[in-house]
Amino acid sequence: MPEKELEIRFQEAVDIASQMTQSSLPQDVQLRLYAYYKQATFGTIEYNHSADFDLRNAFKTNAWMQISHLSIEEAKELYIQSINEINQGKK
Repeated sequence: MPEKELEIRFQEAVDIASQMTQSSLPQDVQLRLYAYYKQATFGTIEYNHSADFDLRNAFKTNAWMQISHLSIEEAKELYIQSINEINQGKK
């Protein structure tokens, strides 16, 4: 699939996700979406433990690290698929 088409589909999924409220999604789903998004937009995480590292950030970092083996393209596809599944479930 051409990269431009993937980018368009990814941006459409991001737009759909921006309409969702956090309270409408279970925390595990929020973490998975966060991880896919970060991997898709930044690539593999570079772990940097800082003194102000709180529990919430630890969960987010852990979720991202768990999928760090995915390519940017794979993460985009999984993000798109996850958003589409959530969106279909709401209809």
